[in-house]
Amino acid sequence: MAFQKVQPEKLSHSVVRQIEQLILRGILRPGERLPAERELAERLGVSRPSLREALADLQEKGLLTSRAGAGVYVADVLGSAFSDALVKLFASHDEALFDYISFRRDIEGLAAERAARMASDTDLKVVDALFQKMVAAAEKRGASDGARLDAEFHLSILEASHNVIMLHMMRSMFQLLREGVFYNRQIMFKQRTTRSALLEQHRKINDALQARDPVAARKAVEEHLDYVEQALAAQRKLERNEAIARLRLEHEKDR
Repeated sequence: MAFQKVQPEKLSHSVVRQIEQLILRGILRPGERLPAERELAERLGVSRPSLREALADLQEKGLLTSRAGAGVYVADVLGSAFSDALVKLFASHDEALFDYISFRRDIEGLAAERAARMASDTDLKVVDALFQKMVAAAEKRGASDGARLDAEFHLSILEASHNVIMLHMMRSMFQLLREGVFYNRQIMFKQRTTRSALLEQHRKINDALQARDPVAARKAVEEHLDYVEQALAAQRKLERNEAIARLRLEHEKDR
C-alpha cells in the first residue's frame, strides 16, 4: 500500500513554510527587516531555538540574510533577475525602453482585468489608498515621492491579481524603473506632459477597479501606457533636436 505513517512536523519547519509563503505572496518584500528574535518568536508562538533553526534554514536557501548588529532581512531575491551586463545593455538602447513599455502594457492590462474580477474588497482598498496618496502628492509641487507612489500603485494592482509569478516578475521590472534604468519619470514628464493628465489616467484605472469592470480596467491601463510611450518618444525627439541645434550653434560661433 502507498500509505505511510504521518510524522509530526517540527516547529521550525512550520516557521520556514510560513515565512516562505509570506515572501512568495509578496507580503514580505526584498530588503524588509524581520522583527527582533524575541518579538518574532512570540508572534509565531515558538521557542527561540526553533525560530533560530528556521531562520538558519531560510538563510541557507538564500531567502533571508543576516546583517551584523542590524538583524535579519528578506534577501534581495529580485536582484538576480537580470545580470549587470544585461541591465547596462537595457539602459543604452531605446529598443529596450519601448519593448519594456509594450511588455508592461500587455502584462499590466491582464493584471488589471484579473484584479477587477478576483481582487478582494481589501485588495481594492489598498489600491484606492495608494491612489489617494498620489492625489495628495500631486498637490505638493515638486513632491519627490511621486515616482515611488506611481510604482506602488501599479504593483498593488499586480498584487490584487493574485498571480505570484506575475507579481515577482514585475517587481523585478519595477526595480529597474526605480533605479532609472529605463527612464527617469521626472525628466520624462518635463515636456508636454502634466501631472494632472497622469493623475487623471490613474484615476480612471482606480475607478474601473473599484467598479469591478474588467474591460474598463484593462483599457485604462493600456491607454495610460500608450500615453507614457508617446511622451517618451516625444522626449527622445526633443533630445535629438536639441543635440542638432547645439551643433548648429557651435558651427555658427566658429564661422
